[in-house]
Amino acid sequence: MKRFYTDVTVVAEEGGHAIRLDGRPVRTPARASLTLPSAALADAIAQEWRAQGEEVDPASMPMTGLANAAIDHVAPNRASFAEGVARYAQSDLLCYRSNGPDTLVARQAAAWDPLLDWARGRYDVTFAVTQGIIPVPQPDETLDRLGAAVVALDPFILTGLSTLVTLSGSLVCALAVVEGGHEIGAIWEAAEIDEAWQIEQWGEDAEAAARSVRRADDFATAGAFCALSRV
Repeated sequence: MKRFYTDVTVVAEEGGHAIRLDGRPVRTPARASLTLPSAALADAIAQEWRAQGEEVDPASMPMTGLANAAIDHVAPNRASFAEGVARYAQSDLLCYRSNGPDTLVARQAAAWDPLLDWARGRYDVTFAVTQGIIPVPQPDETLDRLGAAVVALDPFILTGLSTLVTLSGSLVCALAVVEGGHEIGAIWEAAEIDEAWQIEQWGEDAEAAARSVRRADDFATAGAFCALSRV
């Protein structure tokens, strides 16, 4: 759609910070007020609106899209949404190791063992780790405690966490970004070890390379969204 505004401002109001376009409030697709929990997130979203050219391109505003999702979809269904995200703990990427070759096994261990160790200490849990892809059950206490950690998150951070989990295939990786303060680039590299190994062996075409870049960008954006959402 055509750009219909000139000025973009951030206004503090009851319940958070709102975006104004020429003085008019921005609303979500469900017509709720786009009210953000922190000034930092509001500033980042305002910058997305300022950066638009003659046409407004929603695809170029990922922070706005995540905020819309948090308000319209996650907040009204927080418990059920959190339950769906927490379900990834049942088949976390980090618990499924390759049978070989030894170089790949060593890479997985070097990157994934410290993350599982962090989660063990952070949440007082244990993990069943296996080789291959046959599902192994995780302890009920582990699932309960990781689920409780997810449910405790506010809708905005929960929205970003969902993207981190979906892209990485690992709830532990996502929680390490959101609650552990781990460097997001290192976490993404850890989650992509298997993919990187395949590329080393067989090469990568241009389409796959572009998709990989998009996924890495989306992961970084979701991590930044979580960080900026903290009040």
